[in-house]
Amino acid sequence: MRMILAIAAVLYSASALAQTDKPPMVGDKPLVQVKPKGTKAGTKEAAAKPAAAAAAKGKPQSVAARLQACLDVDDGTKDRLNCYDAIIPPAPKPKPPKAKGYADCKFFKEEDERLACFNGFAESIPKLPKS
Repeated sequence: MRMILAIAAVLYSASALAQTDKPPMVGDKPLVQVKPKGTKAGTKEAAAKPAAAAAAKGKPQSVAARLQACLDVDDGTKDRLNCYDAIIPPAPKPKPPKAKGYADCKFFKEEDERLACFNGFAESIPKLPKS
């Protein structure tokens, strides 16, 4: 009978200790808990910006993939230029150098020139396989 009472007391005290408000600790650091992967965001903001929606999927994308995502926006519009500018912020120069790569497009002051530069490089990038 005493043995049963001793076991009940140990189990009861163990369950009482397990119900504390503090997170479990390993040494002096809290135990890291893995959270499940999130679901796809269906917000209006993500639908309006294809590059942002692609980045919200969880995998970091390359600059080339984000530039190609901007090609889905109507050509010649301010929205497409805003998409490009979100990826590579503009830094206009009085005498921009000749664009040798997509990163040089940020130096053009005129929006039309910058948009044409980005379009030329984004369209020449080979399509990347989707995985």
